[in-house]
Amino acid sequence: MAGHSQFKNIMHRKGAQDAKRAKVFTKLLREITTAARSGLPDPAGNPRLRAAVIAARQSNMTRDTIERAIKRASGADGDADYLEMRYEGYGPGGVALIVEALTDNRNRTASDVRSTFAKFGGNMGEANSVSFMFERVGQLRYALAAGNADKVMEAGIEAGADDVQTVEGEDGHHEIVCGQDDFIAVRDALEKTLGAPTAAKIVWRPKTGAPVDGDAATSLFKLIDALEDNDDVQTVYANFEVSEETLAKLAG
Repeated sequence: MAGHSQFKNIMHRKGAQDAKRAKVFTKLLREITTAARSGLPDPAGNPRLRAAVIAARQSNMTRDTIERAIKRASGADGDADYLEMRYEGYGPGGVALIVEALTDNRNRTASDVRSTFAKFGGNMGEANSVSFMFERVGQLRYALAAGNADKVMEAGIEAGADDVQTVEGEDGHHEIVCGQDDFIAVRDALEKTLGAPTAAKIVWRPKTGAPVDGDAATSLFKLIDALEDNDDVQTVYANFEVSEETLAKLAG
């Protein structure tokens, strides 16, 4: 019985991982489709598409799958057009959230996002109700293998970046931040010195943080997880600040 239970547990985990992977692929393919239709269907001449392809390859999407998606998007009978939508609101503890989505049905997505906010103790607001608490910046990430901290710092400064941070550990990476208007120039300069980044996009960065702990933190993370689980939702940004002690309790 123990072996059977262990097998069931393994299969359940594998099923959950496969489902999560499928959702990631769905989001990546939507971004590839939107990027290919917003400019040239060639990653070399379309920065947004190039970033989408890099992200897809990082998630182990096959080259054939990527190429088929680009061809479908650029063809007359391609996939459905996706609208870029942004939703804003507050989560538990007064945390501000920005939700970016790509959808072929804005009414469905707006309803789903609103009900998710409500289900987990949040409140979806009007447009621009929280975006003033964030700033738009360019963000590029490189694997630690791109170089040591000093090399990446020097490359970032020479490229015109505003900030360079190196995070060590299992999920370690270099993160380079620049002004929104400088993003293309910084990205192009870094590609010449460090190669292609693992991720490169314009993001929402909080100007100030909202501390949360206890039940509020638990509900907040459930809200964020539920939003990210929606196939239409691409990215969720939030300005929460959680202590190491609270994170340890939630992990336990």
